[in-house]
Amino acid sequence: MRYAILGTAQASRDDGSPVAVGGTRLRALLTALALRPGRAVPVHLLVRQVWDGEGPADAQAALQALVGRLRRALGHGAVRSAEGGYLLDAAGEDVDLYRFERLARAAGAARDPAEAAALYEEALALWRGPALADLPDAEAESARWEAVRLDARRGRLAAALALGEAER
Repeated sequence: MRYAILGTAQASRDDGSPVAVGGTRLRALLTALALRPGRAVPVHLLVRQVWDGEGPADAQAALQALVGRLRRALGHGAVRSAEGGYLLDAAGEDVDLYRFERLARAAGAARDPAEAAALYEEALALWRGPALADLPDAEAESARWEAVRLDARRGRLAAALALGEAER
C-alpha cells in the first residue's frame, strides 16, 4: 500500500489502483497514522487529532469503530493494535511525505545540477495540495512541511539556472 498525505489523504494499492477512504474523520485518522508509519500512535493523541481536541463522550469506542472502518477499507493487516494505540503497518517510503523528504534531501546533496533538478522534480510532483490537509489542527506542522516544499522549489530553480534553463 502507498499513502498520500501531501494533500487530501489517499491510499493506493501497490499496483496504483486507488482505495476508497471516504469521510473526513477516516481521512484524518489515516493522516495521523501515516505521519508515524510503523510506530504506535497513542489513543489519546489519535482522538485529539481526529476530533480536533475534544473527542466524543466515548472517544475510545468511537476511535475503535473508526479504526474498524479504516481496516475494512485498507485491509485488516494495514492497521494494527499496539500497546495503548494503533499503528499503520507501513514503512516511511510508503508515505509520500517521507518520499518527498528523502528525494529533496538527495537533490540538495547532488553535485550534478541535472540530477538535482530531476530529484527535485520527482519530489515536488508528490504534492497534490496542502500537507496534512485532513488533520483539523495541524497548521504548524503543515506550515513546516510547506517551508520544506518552498526550499525544494528554490533548489529546483537554482538547478534550472545552473543548467541554463532560466525560464523554468
